[in-house]
This record gives sequence, C-alpha cells and structure tokens, in this order.
Amino acid sequence: MAAPLVTPPPLSPASRALLAALHLLPNALLSRAAGRVAAWRLPASLARLVIPAFGRAVGVDFSEVRDPLEGFRSIQDFFTRALAPGVRPIDPAAEAFVSPCDGRFGACGRIESGTLLQVKGRPYSLAELLGDAADARAFEGGGYATMYLSPRDYHRFHAPCALRATRLRRLPGALFPVNRLGVEGIEALFARNERLCAFFARDGAATESVCIVAVGAMMVGKVRVTFDDLTTNLPGAPPETRAFGADGPRLAKGEEWGRFEFGSTLVILAAPGAVALEPRAAGAPVRLGERIGTLPSTH
Repeated sequence: MAAPLVTPPPLSPASRALLAALHLLPNALLSRAAGRVAAWRLPASLARLVIPAFGRAVGVDFSEVRDPLEGFRSIQDFFTRALAPGVRPIDPAAEAFVSPCDGRFGACGRIESGTLLQVKGRPYSLAELLGDAADARAFEGGGYATMYLSPRDYHRFHAPCALRATRLRRLPGALFPVNRLGVEGIEALFARNERLCAFFARDGAATESVCIVAVGAMMVGKVRVTFDDLTTNLPGAPPETRAFGADGPRLAKGEEWGRFEFGSTLVILAAPGAVALEPRAAGAPVRLGERIGTLPSTH
C-alpha cells in the first residue's frame, strides 16, 4: 500500500511570485545561452583569474582537481573537471552498489503504485518520468534514490556496479531549476524537465534492472553520455530511444559514463530484487564510490 500523502508546507509569497516568474521565462533559451557563455574560451590571462575565483565562490575543494587550474580555459571545462586519482575510492566489495556521483540525497524509498516522491508531499509518476508505462511497471515495488548535484560538486557520473547499457531515451521538456524552490514548488518537476533515461542490465544478466535518469535543469547546458551522442537541450529535438541490445556498452563499477554541463539531478531506479538501496536522510552528503546499496549474491 502506498504511503499516505502529506501536504507540502506552504510557500512564502516571495517564493510563489518567483515560481510564477519562472513559468514565464524562456528557460530552454536561457539555458542554451548560459551553456554557450560557460563554454567561451577565455584568454589565458583572464582564465587564470576567473576559474579560481569561480571555484572559491561555489566552494570547490581544489585539492581534488586532477588538472592544474591554469589549464582550464572556460567555466564549462572547469565544471566538468576530472578528479585527482584516488580521491574517490570505489567500494571494492562485490555486493556493494555505489553512489554514481557526488552530491546530496533527496527523496528515496520504495516505488509504490507507480509513484515516487520528489520531496515530502510531492509525489510524481514514474511512467511520466520514464515516458513509458510498461517501463514503469518493471520497477514497481523496487527502490529509488535521488541525488542532487550543486555547483561545487564533481559533475561526472559513473556506474554504480558492473552494468551493460541496453537503452538510452531522450525526453524533451522544461528546464525549471532543481533547487529547493523548484523541488518544493513545482509539481512533477523531474517528470517535466528534460532528461536522459539510461537503462541497464547487470553484467551477465539478460534483463534490465537498473535505470538512471539524468534530469536537466535551468542553466544546465547539456547532459552527455560517453557511449552515445544523444544529448539534451537541442531546439525542437523530439523524444528518441536508442536500443543497444545484448551488445550494449559494458561498464565496470566506477567507470565514468556521463556528465552534466553544470549541475542537476540523478534519479536511480532499481527493479524489485535487483538492489537493496540504503535510504539516507534528505540532504545527507554522498560521494562517488560510497556504498549506497547491496546487490544480491546472484543475478
């Protein structure tokens, strides 16, 4: 039985006014423009000033950055930076299902009656998130976890266990912000925003059991994956699904497979029996490679 719904806390008048303004803004156009500005190649003398200042402003830990700061020539290059070797150890236990990214936990729990929570009192439809009712039914009774990436976070994401990519789906949509205002104030935010849904089978298994949804947001230039050129935030782009079948790309646990050009959200879905996700309190920090669930001993 689904948990009883809880009315979300009321928003302040200022927040309601800001939400009304967000619905009027050309969010996709603004996001594409922000992506272009972030990608501008700066003169080396200016980049040496701008990149460190930006990193300090958002709270980046420079000791974790792999490459010298003077080598970055755009804000976007710095946003999608690589980590120094060894700063994110991947839990080596065979049964460990690890966080695919840095960030903070949002809502997490059991998928019931085809719904998830984006925040307490704000349910949304899994079928709408995935763009397909049959896909949603395959995850009924399984688990989900939401990860938020802030501007300070590492913006690449990785495989939580050994996986084979089976399908990739682009679902165009809005680009509302996924900050606290958007999550608490916009109904079905994750199912309305543009997103890429990546479906996976565990390595050696025939059936899909994991889906990771990379949700776009306002000022997110694009979502990209390493194994395909399907991306987001393209004017007039239609919904599209690409199937890879049994020969889909294989990913080792901890292997990089995608990135946000600016930060946003990952929603992790696990089919019943595929992963025992370990819930954490909303807002709890998480690091790439930390154990967040347990895999069964057999596929």
